[in-house]
Amino acid sequence: MQHKVTIYTDGAASGNPGPGGFGVVLLSGKHRKELSEGFRHTTNNRMELLAVISGLEALKSENCLVTIYTDSKYVADAVEKKWVFAWEKKGFAGKKNPDLWRRFLQVFRKHQVRFVWIKGHAAIPENERCDSLAVAASQKNLLQEDVGYGND
Repeated sequence: MQHKVTIYTDGAASGNPGPGGFGVVLLSGKHRKELSEGFRHTTNNRMELLAVISGLEALKSENCLVTIYTDSKYVADAVEKKWVFAWEKKGFAGKKNPDLWRRFLQVFRKHQVRFVWIKGHAAIPENERCDSLAVAASQKNLLQEDVGYGND
C-alpha cells in the first residue's frame, strides 16, 4: 500500500541574498512532523527548493503519493511545467541552484510527486506555519553555511 503524504513548504531570506531559512510541515494520516533550518547567506529561491528537498528526504519509505503545497512559482512551475527535466538534459547550463536541483531530482524520482501552487500569506494555516518556521530559522544565532550558494 502506498503512503499518502501531504507536504507544505516555505522559504525565506532577509535581503535576498542574506540570512535565510526554510519551514516544512509533513502530514500523513494522524502523523505530523515539522522541519526547519537556517543559513547565514542564501536566497529565497534556494530556501524554497531546500524546503521541498528536506520534506521529501524526510520520508521513511519510497514510492509515496506526495502532494506538495508551495507558494513558490519557481519550484512548482519548474516541476509541473517540466522545465527542470530540460535543464537536467542540458547539464543545468546557465541555471541557478544546480546543486539543489540535482539533489531534488534524486529524491523526487523515489516518489510520485505532484505540486500545488498556493498563494502565500493567504491564511492557509499550514503555509502560515511553514512561513513562521522559515523566518524563525533564519533569525537563529547559529546559522549553517549554505555551501552551494554562489557555486552556479
